[in-house]
Amino acid sequence: MIRELAPPAERGRLEIHPAVLRKVVEHAADQVPGTLRHERRLAGIDIGEAGASARISTGSGDPAAVDVRLEITLQYPASVRTVVDAVRAKVGEELARVAGRRVRAMTVTVAGLRPARPTAARLQ
Repeated sequence: MIRELAPPAERGRLEIHPAVLRKVVEHAADQVPGTLRHERRLAGIDIGEAGASARISTGSGDPAAVDVRLEITLQYPASVRTVVDAVRAKVGEELARVAGRRVRAMTVTVAGLRPARPTAARLQ
C-alpha cells in the first residue's frame, strides 16, 4: 500500500534560531570586498581574528522579517558608503537565499578603518 505524503506546507514548520541567522549575516558581511577581519587581543595577547559582529531581532509580526544590527571594520582607503551598500545587499541576498528571511531594518556601524596590510613604520 502506497501512502501519499501531505503537501510540504502541511507537514510541519521550520524554525531557524536567531544564532544561525546571526552567523549567516556575519559570514555574508565578511565576504564583501572592502570589509576586513581584524586581530583580537585580550590584555595584549593575540586571541585570534574577528570579522563582522551582528545582532538579530525577530519580530512578532511578520515571521520572515528580521532586524539586523551589524558592526564591521573596513579597509582604508575605501568608499565607506559603497562598501556599506554592498554589505547591505549581500546580507539581504544571503538571508533570503539561505533562510527565506528578509531584512526589515538594518543598522550598520563602521567600527574601524584599517589598512589592508599593516605598513612598516617609516624611519625619519
